[in-house]
Amino acid sequence: MNTDLWHELALAISLVFIIEGILPFLYPSRWRRMVAMLARTDNRTMRMMGLSSMLIGLALLYLINN
Repeated sequence: MNTDLWHELALAISLVFIIEGILPFLYPSRWRRMVAMLARTDNRTMRMMGLSSMLIGLALLYLINN
């Protein structure tokens, strides 16, 4: 059972890398502008975006697994 967990985790991380690589691969100049914009964003806004992303992911996991 423990190896299944590590296998699933490795699959999930691999998918994250694939999805994260799509934008820089397809639209490198747009991605560069987006990263520059994020660099100017204040910490509070970044934290709220991170929290929102985590909550959406958690809700999706719950819906998928139930």
